[in-house]
This record gives sequence, structure tokens and C-alpha cells, in this order.
Amino acid sequence: MDDRQLTEELHDCLFAIRGEVHAELKDLARDAGLTDAQTDALWRLSRGREMTARRLADLLQCDASTATSMIDRLEKHGLVRRVPHPTDRRVKVIQLTPEGCALRDRVIQHTTEHSPFARLDHESRLRLHTLLREVIDGTGSTGEAAAIVKDTAKREQR
Repeated sequence: MDDRQLTEELHDCLFAIRGEVHAELKDLARDAGLTDAQTDALWRLSRGREMTARRLADLLQCDASTATSMIDRLEKHGLVRRVPHPTDRRVKVIQLTPEGCALRDRVIQHTTEHSPFARLDHESRLRLHTLLREVIDGTGSTGEAAAIVKDTAKREQR
């Protein structure tokens, strides 16, 4: 398989995984009365870091007005609240309410239990995580990931 075909296959795999995860979450979102985008926002808010509407928009890859509308709807559902930023009074921090935390926990549990990655053993998930982090971070095949790739190539040759 040449590089172009391999890259195409990798993209096909990513789209298939995304579709599977999306389908699993869609039912849970519908049961909670949320859209897919609102569920994605809830997932992003679950990381525990301070979150502003601007940061959420960046993570969701949408404009700030779209993120603000989404936050408004989540707030109406009682899942988030806006609180003053500790150092910048012009900015509001988006926090999950107790109801939002409970739903987030359900989303995380559901996603974990139905994850396509659960088909892999722990060691394989760690290797995949390392490789995906390198792709995302743009660090290339260095260090541990290079050894993983080399080891995998050796096994494939056998």
C-alpha cells in the first residue's frame, strides 16, 4: 500500500470511528433533550478547565455567537451557569451545574462502555493514544511512537 492509499485508509478509519461514536451519542442526546452540538459542548465542558464562551467556540470550531446560543440553551436546560471570571469581570466562565455534571457523567460512562476503542486491550489503546497525540500535536514520529511504529512494521513483515 503506497502512502496515498494508506492516508486515505486512515481517513476512512477515522470517519468510521467518528460515525460510530456519533451514532451512540445521538440516542443519549435525544433522551436528554439535547442536540448533537449541545452534547459535544457538554463533553468539552467536562474537562474541568476554566471555560469561556470564546474557548468553547474554539474547541467546537464555531463562531462565538453560535457557542453563546448553545450555552443559552444549555442554561435553559439547567445544565450550565455563567459565573463571573475571577480576574476579568468582562468575561463569564461557563460551569456545569450539578444536573450538568450528572448528565456529563452519564455521557462519559455511556461513551466509555460503548467505545470502539474498548475492542482494543489496554496496551494497544496506549500505543494508539501515543500515535494520535503525535498526529494532533504535530510532533512527528519520534521517541516512543517511532518505536511503536517500527515494532508494528516488524510484526507485519512476519
